Amino acid sequence: MSTTQLHIAVIGSGGAAMACALKAVERGARVTLIERGIIGGTCVNIGCIPSKIMIRAAHIAHLRANSPFDSGISAAVPSIQRGRLLAQQQARVDELRHAKYEGILESTPDIKLLRGEARFKDGHTLIVLLSDSSEREVSFDRCLVASGASAAIPSIFGLKDTPYWTSTEALVSPAIPPRLAVIGSSVVALELAQAFARLGSKVTILARHTLFLREDPSIGAAVTDAFHAEGIAVLTDTQASKISYAHGEFVLKIPNGELRADRLLVATGRSPNTLSMELDKAEVTLNQQGNIMVDNRMRSSAPDIYAAGDCTDQPQFVYVAAAAGTRAAINMTGGDAALDLTAMPAVVFTDPQVATVGMSEAEAHEKDIKTISRTLPLDNVPRALANFDTRGFIKLVAEAGSLRILGVQAVTADAGEIIQTAAIAIRSHMTVHDLADQLFPYLTMVEGLKLCAQTFTKDVKQLSCCAG
Repeated sequence: MSTTQLHIAVIGSGGAAMACALKAVERGARVTLIERGIIGGTCVNIGCIPSKIMIRAAHIAHLRANSPFDSGISAAVPSIQRGRLLAQQQARVDELRHAKYEGILESTPDIKLLRGEARFKDGHTLIVLLSDSSEREVSFDRCLVASGASAAIPSIFGLKDTPYWTSTEALVSPAIPPRLAVIGSSVVALELAQAFARLGSKVTILARHTLFLREDPSIGAAVTDAFHAEGIAVLTDTQASKISYAHGEFVLKIPNGELRADRLLVATGRSPNTLSMELDKAEVTLNQQGNIMVDNRMRSSAPDIYAAGDCTDQPQFVYVAAAAGTRAAINMTGGDAALDLTAMPAVVFTDPQVATVGMSEAEAHEKDIKTISRTLPLDNVPRALANFDTRGFIKLVAEAGSLRILGVQAVTADAGEIIQTAAIAIRSHMTVHDLADQLFPYLTMVEGLKLCAQTFTKDVKQLSCCAG
């Protein structure tokens, strides 16, 4: 490494950190990557990858036991070998961590890995506590904080004295509990609740208000209906006031009595890993939740300190983190790159899936934008009819007058595959007429976007199949 190279320190080794480090090296910098734990961060180790493997396994188990075709295809409740599933899951996690993180670090000499916990001495110096308890100072020209987040634990009397699970423990549980209570009403809580139910747990969800409170109300209603149909109990407007654990059983005190469970999953959001880094010594501003506040170029309040990923006030998605890390590297090395989140797609891997992009009607109205919307039930989508699965809907929100597409909300099978088309339509400033005039392949779920756009001017029930 040349001592004249721009030196960038990166705290973390997850999606944002690695994207930044690789782009910075590509642009001629040298990088010191500081990691206190396992290489790869949340997504590959304890988040996206293991959870989606478990969810997929649960989906297969569900289809073997229950499908719309059971009258013609014999179904049987499968035997769940949790140990074997867990070994398969962990093997793929280890494989991806090595391929996408460890192996890349080993083959990139301009990235130096330093194992330890970093804190700021000032705006251009870090102190790293190494594993042998010694300390090392690291001076930098620029720094990216990409330290991620950890499970946020609610303040419930007695909870901290129990062996509750966060998603981390749930994903590596050696057994499927007969009874599982879940506290939480959004992405992680609902994905894992359904997975455990499909693998054999009797699941009860405690939602402080409704499911997906911050989304269009129809989303929470549709997922609640789907969960009820699978025997998952959803207790809305319900909080536990006290939790105890004795003799292998959790007891949750709730307004109408008690809820008993063998295991308790707490999934009520995530808190940024920022408090131990002494960011105030570098004059980095945090919001009330402890997130680093950044602009659309990932700059913090300190001139040479940038931040990306779950430790910031940006949306907590790994693809947002990676995009932010790349743009931070460009900006730290003399470029100018902004992150535009106006057409950011989001997916929840329940079944049916939930996917959104752009604004809901409520969000548009908060910005004083007048809207017109249409909601298409899935019994109008030929692919859904052919699948004998018409759960959910597709909703399209447009600006009144211009009919420019503002947002799309979908609760469908394969909603995650549908939503990117909607994102491109929004980014391209398409109107509902533009979308309705596009060619969509038949039979596909994404054709539902075209059909929903057509409902602004037509009764789609009166159209022939694949009518243009």
